[in-house]
Amino acid sequence: MTCRHDAVLFDLLTALLDSAALWNRVAGDPEAGRRWRMAYLRNTYGAGSYRAYETLVAEAAEAVGLPRRLACDLAAGYGELEPWSEAPAVLAALQCLLPLGIVTNCSEELGRIAAARTGADFAVIVTAERAGFYKPHPRPYRIALDALGVAAERCLFVAGSPYDLFGTGSLGIPTYWHNRLGLMAPPEAPTPPWSEKALTPLLSILS
Repeated sequence: MTCRHDAVLFDLLTALLDSAALWNRVAGDPEAGRRWRMAYLRNTYGAGSYRAYETLVAEAAEAVGLPRRLACDLAAGYGELEPWSEAPAVLAALQCLLPLGIVTNCSEELGRIAAARTGADFAVIVTAERAGFYKPHPRPYRIALDALGVAAERCLFVAGSPYDLFGTGSLGIPTYWHNRLGLMAPPEAPTPPWSEKALTPLLSILS
């Protein structure tokens, strides 16, 4: 079978890593962590041009009644992020088939630390800091596509957050939504061709 894709790009902090567990631990309980994380998502996905990632995280903490200093604690925990259980095996298998890349909403330093936690080698890692814009602005995705030398329609994007659906939809990048956390997509978000609660189905799609 001829593969319909020439490369795969991943969201990092939700699609490949269980970052929610870190937010919950730093916040003190899962409900506080969820509220903080959702406030942060609204901040980053509404930010457009890049502002310091740690500043947006601190502002999100303050918005939900948590201390701003927790942003520093969160950053310090990036070296402890854990991939989803099947992620290392799926990434190892896909590396034998296609070039892989990351497009993530965080700083250069934290993006490199988090990507290393997956155990995979990525051909390109594009952070919001590198791009100068936060997703879903098209620039981070375009930088990754250009670096890989692939057309949008030939690159599969694996999303973790529903907000990625806006960015990939605007560029015509086919998207697999790894909706592990059972998130609700905004009603105006494009419907992805694939929506699953695990990464394993990628192997049949891309093989």
